Amino acid sequence: MVASVLDGKACASSVEESLSPRIDNCIKSGITPHLAVVIVGDDPASHVYVNAKIRACNRLRIKSSHIQLPESALEIELREVIENLNHDVEVHGILIQSPLPNHMNEEALTDLIDPRKDVDGFHPVNLGRLVQSRQDSLIPCTPNGVMRLLDWAKIPTAGKTALVVGRSRNVGMPMAILLASRGADATVTIAHSRTSEIKAQCQQADILVAAVGRPNMIKKSWIKSGAVVIDVGINRVDDASDSRGYVLIGDVEKSTSEIASWITPVPGGVGPMTVAMLMENTVKAAESKIQW
Repeated sequence: MVASVLDGKACASSVEESLSPRIDNCIKSGITPHLAVVIVGDDPASHVYVNAKIRACNRLRIKSSHIQLPESALEIELREVIENLNHDVEVHGILIQSPLPNHMNEEALTDLIDPRKDVDGFHPVNLGRLVQSRQDSLIPCTPNGVMRLLDWAKIPTAGKTALVVGRSRNVGMPMAILLASRGADATVTIAHSRTSEIKAQCQQADILVAAVGRPNMIKKSWIKSGAVVIDVGINRVDDASDSRGYVLIGDVEKSTSEIASWITPVPGGVGPMTVAMLMENTVKAAESKIQW
């Protein structure tokens, strides 16, 4: 068996196409969707991600603002930036690029963002609404992108056994909630660093989502034949043979494609979907502004 590829780029393109008329309607109502991205420091990977988001905004006619703070910036300075963006009526989405410097409390800073502008979907208000399956939630982009990708490929989830490896608040936990929610109807288990017999857990999963940030953690021998494998991980590994000096590797061994029925590539799988869902959340936030 050779797995079919879950093409995140193609699915993201279809999401962007569906957003075009919604953006037209916003603009006709006098509102141009506007995303403000704040980055602290000079982490190269963070700048790559921010640039990808800005390019997506440009494609979709979403206004973007890019606010750069030095690594040495104090937390109070970032708090002031967030408060100013909260009160800026022209801004509909606020994104604080992760990771932040160690001297900043990322969770506390996320809590400062107006939930209506929290396009990352990490604010406790939005996570609480997600648990309640409310339609007014801004859903975390990566797990929402995974669900959209499964739906786009017409992969059934109802009645399936799903395993989410990783329990972060921004991917693992919301991913489990979405897979178990009414309509998706999977039976979900969450695995993490303290899970015993994790190999056996993986071998039982019809759908496996790996989101741990450890290169090649999930082995080919751990995969159930015919399983759907979603690799959220994107890890930079030094490689002198590559012109960049590094390669990008997922959390799942590439040879897993010989066992799985579907698999996401790294890169080109979940990454483009995360950006696409960020664009959708920004448009949704702008549409909500019409109702404010």
